[in-house]
Amino acid sequence: MSGLDRLDQPKVGQTVTHRRYVPYSHAHYAGNLVDGAYSLGLFGDVATEMCIVTDGDEGLFASYADVQFTAPVRAGDVLEITAELVKVGTRSRTLDLRCLVVGRGRPDLGESSAEMLAEPIVATTATGVVVVPPPTDRG
Repeated sequence: MSGLDRLDQPKVGQTVTHRRYVPYSHAHYAGNLVDGAYSLGLFGDVATEMCIVTDGDEGLFASYADVQFTAPVRAGDVLEITAELVKVGTRSRTLDLRCLVVGRGRPDLGESSAEMLAEPIVATTATGVVVVPPPTDRG
């Protein structure tokens, strides 16, 4: 069953959310910091699922706008990445993207200590535009 069989038209307000643990092998900088491109790659993952859900196709990322890195992402973090559909064009889909730190390693308490945060930390936000094939080209 394709996304088009389930939905007549992609719905503004629809969301897709992923959670991901950041392994220590992704740390590139002092303090176990992870580069900003890590969040952008995760945005690509939620955007792909959004296209599959709304259009039955993986789609392609066309652009990012207003990328904001507002807090560090560290190895040992648990991230929650969300895409919200905010605008539907003929072939384009505009998404609000957000990466939250919802859990964090606590090496100060022990080598493998960690905790889920009471208040998530907004690490990265962006607006993204994806494009999907015309309806006649979707399988």
